Amino acid sequence: MRRDKNHVFRLTLAAVFSALVVVFQLVSYFVKIGPFGITVTLVPVVLGAALLGAGGGALLGGVFGVVVSLCSIFGLDTGGNILFGVNPFLTILVCLVKGIAAGLVAGLVFKALSKKKHVGLGAVLASASAPIVNTSLFCVFMFLFAQWAGGTDLLFYVITGLVGWNFLIEFSINLVLSPIILAVINAVNKSKKIFE
Repeated sequence: MRRDKNHVFRLTLAAVFSALVVVFQLVSYFVKIGPFGITVTLVPVVLGAALLGAGGGALLGGVFGVVVSLCSIFGLDTGGNILFGVNPFLTILVCLVKGIAAGLVAGLVFKALSKKKHVGLGAVLASASAPIVNTSLFCVFMFLFAQWAGGTDLLFYVITGLVGWNFLIEFSINLVLSPIILAVINAVNKSKKIFE
């Protein structure tokens, strides 16, 4: 009976965090500072990674990747739509790989530190790792496939301009919200114990 309750609890958390990922990512295309979207999409990915483990983080990162892919296909993500027009397969591959890896790494970082009784540090570093992995993998793919991305001039602009600012915004938001992430982790863990 306890195992069934735990399974239902985990499925419920995964569903709630997946819904938040979808909503937050869609909202980010409309809430902007200049040309840069304000996104807190990686926050539910980090929360899921901390509460559900690296696999849960990877799942939520995959949801993030699917949403970004769909927004690229349908033109909601302008930059993604341009890349999709050049090479649909690589665009979708990049979106999925970077999202899944961001959630996976956040989960691994949190697990490693929380086992050593450093839950607070784990929340902060997991929050920091998600945008670092997400943006780094995007940059790596852009460098590997520079011709696909439109050549080296466009590549330089994308990396230093759009990606650079977008990364700084995502990274800052995740760090600022890491105490809230820790509070949610603690609250969910306490409520989980009540229902066991």
